[in-house]
Amino acid sequence: MARARGVERQPAGGVTLVAMVGLAIAFLLYIAVLYGLKSGGLLSEPNLLFATLIFYAGAGALYLGFGVTGAAVCVGFASLATWAGLAANTAAIALRWHDAGHPPFASVYEMLLSSVWALAALTLFAEKRFGVKVIGTVTMPVAILGLVLMQSLRTEVHPLAPLLQSNWLHIHVTLAILAYAACTLSFALAMMFLIQDRVKTETFLAATGVSTLAIYASILLACLEKWGGLSRAAWTPGWKAEIFLFQGIRLPVTVEELGGLMLLAVLAVATPLACYLLARGSDPLNFLKLAHRAAWVSILAQGLTLAVLLAQLLPGRNSAPGATPPTLAASPFMLTGLVCGLFISLLFLLLVWRRPGLERLLPSSDRLDRITYSTICVAFPLLTLTIATGAYWANLTWGSYWSWDPKEIWASITWLVYALYLHMRITNGWRGRRAAYFAIGGFAVVIFTFFGVSYLLHGLHAFS
Repeated sequence: MARARGVERQPAGGVTLVAMVGLAIAFLLYIAVLYGLKSGGLLSEPNLLFATLIFYAGAGALYLGFGVTGAAVCVGFASLATWAGLAANTAAIALRWHDAGHPPFASVYEMLLSSVWALAALTLFAEKRFGVKVIGTVTMPVAILGLVLMQSLRTEVHPLAPLLQSNWLHIHVTLAILAYAACTLSFALAMMFLIQDRVKTETFLAATGVSTLAIYASILLACLEKWGGLSRAAWTPGWKAEIFLFQGIRLPVTVEELGGLMLLAVLAVATPLACYLLARGSDPLNFLKLAHRAAWVSILAQGLTLAVLLAQLLPGRNSAPGATPPTLAASPFMLTGLVCGLFISLLFLLLVWRRPGLERLLPSSDRLDRITYSTICVAFPLLTLTIATGAYWANLTWGSYWSWDPKEIWASITWLVYALYLHMRITNGWRGRRAAYFAIGGFAVVIFTFFGVSYLLHGLHAFS
C-alpha cells in the first residue's frame, strides 16, 4: 500500500514527460541506426556524437522537467540518459583517439569533445555526491551547446604538428579540461545559491538583460556593415577554412538579411533592462510587469534571429566563384553568442515560472555555498597545474616560460579571479552572494579563455 501511495503522489506531468522524452530518444536513435546502416558507419564518430547529443538533450529536457514538475521520476531517468550519453561520448573519444593516433586534444573540436565528457561526468558526480539533483538544468544545456558547436567546427583527423608531439600536451590539456569543467560546475552551483538565497527575481531580470545585451552588442560592433548587412568571413568548403586576402585579413562576405534583424533583436533584449531601470525610479509595479512581458518578446526575437541565422548559413548559397557565404563553420563565435543569449533568457523564464518549486528542490543556501567553495578548491589547483605545466612545456619548446600570448594572459586572469575568490573567503570570511558573484564572473572569464581567445585573439595557441 505504501508503494502504491508513493506512485500516486508522483506528479502525472513528470511521468508523461518521461514517456515523451523516451519515445523521442527511441525514434531519433532509430533514425541514427538507419543512417548508420545505410552509410556503412554505424559506429562512426558522427553517429556516436549524434547518439551522445540525443541522450544529453533528453537528459537536459528531463532535468528541466524535474525543475518544473518536481517529479523524482524525471531526475532518475535524466541520470540514466546522462549515463547513456556519457557511454556514447566515451566511445566517440576512443574512436577519435584510435583514428588520430593521439588523445583528442589537438584542436578546438577535440577539446570540446573531451570537455563535454568531463562536464557530464562531473554532473553525475555532483548529483550523487552532493545531492544537487537539479544541477543538470544548467550543466547539461552547456554540454548540449558544446556538441552543437562541434558540428560547425573542422572535424578532419590530421597528424599532430611537431609542436604538439609531446607528452606534456596530454598532461597540460587534461588538467585544463578538468579545471574548466569544475569551474562550470561551480558556476551552476553559484547560480542555484543565488536562487535559494532569495535574490530578487528582478535582479535576475537585470542580469539577464545585461548579459544578452552585451552578447548582441558585441556581435553588432564586430560584424555590422554601414548599410545594414552582417559581415562574416568567406569560407571554402573543400578546404574547410576561411579565405584570406592577406595575412590576418579575411575576405568579408555580407549576409544582408541578418543586420536589420540583429538590430531589432538588440532593441528587444534591451527593452526588459530599460523597463527594470525605469522601475527603480517610479511606478515600479507597472514597469516590472512590462519588463516581464518584454522578456517574452525578447525570447521570441532571439529565437527568430537564431532561426534566420541557421536558414541563411546552412544552405551555403554561392556568392563568389569558388567560395560560399559564411557557413556555421565560419561563424562559431556568432552562433555561440546567439545560443547562449537564448539559453540565459530561457533559464530566467524557468525561474519566473517555477521559482517556489525550485527553492523546495534545492539544498539549503549554506550547503550550496559550501559546495561551491569545495568545487573551486578543486578547480584552483587544476588551473595552477595547467599554467605550470604549460609554462614548463613552453620552455622546452620555445625556450621561454612565458611569451605573453593571449591564451596565457587570459589563463592567468582566470587564475587570478579564482585566487582572489579563495583569498577573500579564507582571509576576509567572504560567504554568500559576494562569493557567488565571483564564481559566476570567473566562469565568464573561463568561457572567453577557452573559446573567445581562440577565435578573436590569435597567437601561439591558435590551434586551441
